[in-house]
Amino acid sequence: MGGEGATRESAGGAGAAGDGVVGASGPREGGGFEGESPVRGAYQSGASERGAHEGILRRQSARESAARTYARALPIVPVRARGMTIEGADGQRYLDCLSGAGTLALGHNHPVVLEAIRNVLDSGAPLHVLDLATPVKDDFTTELFRTLPPALADRARIQFCGPAGTDAVEAALKLARTATGREGLLAFTGAYHGMTAGALEASGGARDVRVTRLPYPQDYRCPFGIGGPNGAELAARWTENLLDDSKSGVPAPAAMILEPVQGEGGVLPAPVAWLRRMREITAARGIPLIADEVQTGVGRTGAFWAVEHSGIVPDVLVLSKAIGGSLPLAVVVYRDDLDVWPPGAHAGTFRGNQLAMAAGAATLAYVRENRLAERAATLGARMLADLRSLAADHPCVGDVRGSGLMLGVELVDPERAQPAPHTLHLGDQTEPSPHPAYSSYPSHPAYAPAPPTTEPTTPPAGAATPPGASAPQYPHPHPHRHNHHQHHRPHDLPDTRPHPPAPELAAAVQRECLRRGLIVELGGRHSSVVRLLPPLTITDEQATAVLDRLADALTAAERSHRRATDGRLASEHP
Repeated sequence: MGGEGATRESAGGAGAAGDGVVGASGPREGGGFEGESPVRGAYQSGASERGAHEGILRRQSARESAARTYARALPIVPVRARGMTIEGADGQRYLDCLSGAGTLALGHNHPVVLEAIRNVLDSGAPLHVLDLATPVKDDFTTELFRTLPPALADRARIQFCGPAGTDAVEAALKLARTATGREGLLAFTGAYHGMTAGALEASGGARDVRVTRLPYPQDYRCPFGIGGPNGAELAARWTENLLDDSKSGVPAPAAMILEPVQGEGGVLPAPVAWLRRMREITAARGIPLIADEVQTGVGRTGAFWAVEHSGIVPDVLVLSKAIGGSLPLAVVVYRDDLDVWPPGAHAGTFRGNQLAMAAGAATLAYVRENRLAERAATLGARMLADLRSLAADHPCVGDVRGSGLMLGVELVDPERAQPAPHTLHLGDQTEPSPHPAYSSYPSHPAYAPAPPTTEPTTPPAGAATPPGASAPQYPHPHPHRHNHHQHHRPHDLPDTRPHPPAPELAAAVQRECLRRGLIVELGGRHSSVVRLLPPLTITDEQATAVLDRLADALTAAERSHRRATDGRLASEHP
């Protein structure tokens, strides 16, 4: 496993032991293990390393819950880590583009984080204090408020929660319901807000809930089939109409909760104009806006907080993951006029984690002082461009998207067309036979098919017409990545449905990445999006190594996937 991981490490610029100093090509914290023997305690070289590795994995499988997740796709046993590099019990090394699902803004065991933790341990300070005031807590809160958008920081209150983002979401929902006296919630398709009951209600896979689900705009799989600014505007108008229509069945809600970039939903950055519209719509109707920045915060998207890309100021900000500097910590920051809940309305035994607050304050200060958000924007744009270039050689790359160092590559099956809908388009000339009960009513001109409102564009001279399609083509943000093989009558809407997702291929790419010493995550509706969440301290050389290994893995996975598909077809048609 990961045979190329160790040999390609030096070529990938993993570097020497990290010193946390920012250089011309980025922070020099490459993650090597300088001056250390290859023989380390219980983890010996060769067969004994392999035996320890396999034994631990066997015991995990026998003892742990069937609900475990990452361990299934990533059968590694980390024993040491520094920066972006993880070393397994079998001696293999990997570049980590999972980063604790976005928790490790500075990578593993960054010197400033370790120093902050050691200072607390050496000081004799209490490690568990419930919600009592301490110097460590005061330092963390001061540093956090320093990073907030000024319009929020000037009126901010903070609630320390149980040490997980999902508990902070629960607190935010409880806060909004208390402040407004209302119960309902507005949330979005594709959302992920955590695994506790209230957070799951607001997430995309919920059932039997008090939540109104709204369309989240995206280009590639636009819910309205058009993408771009028009698709985002339709989503905004849908939301506005739902709230203003007295017969919509949606009572005035307690809050709207959204992610500025949907991570688990498939790395979908919210359009700036749409975010501003959501802020306008909620502010005009007295609906608190909750921004879930559990994964997007602390420089991840190229701004310290992802809401800053649009300039909006939410009423409530939900924070976790990176704010704890790799240790468990979660808070809710909100506008002071919402602070009407009584003492004890939200509590938690471990909300006073002093080590996490010290590590978090050090991380926040380091990201701010070294302008790592700006570097994430610059390097992320370069990586995004390089990833998009893969599409030329790999038809299975349906879309590449992201913001800063939160990147995603959606894989599709280019050999399969998206199934056509079973229902007729609204403008179809052929109508089903009317029910006998209505056959005597004459047709009314008001219900005649309307002429198309979107003018088709004429392809450039010499451009080929897709087989089976009429010459006029309709504009779309991803015209080369969509299936246009269905015939369109002039009165039909454009068929912009992309190729079907390819979750099996994505899983194969993840496996091939691991063999090459690269750890990646899968996400999206069908787990067909390969996600990259490297630490903000990734160097230029490491970024190149990540892209090279991913490209190699994609080629190998395509080849094996094609052989497997051909084999299945051969067995089905002897």
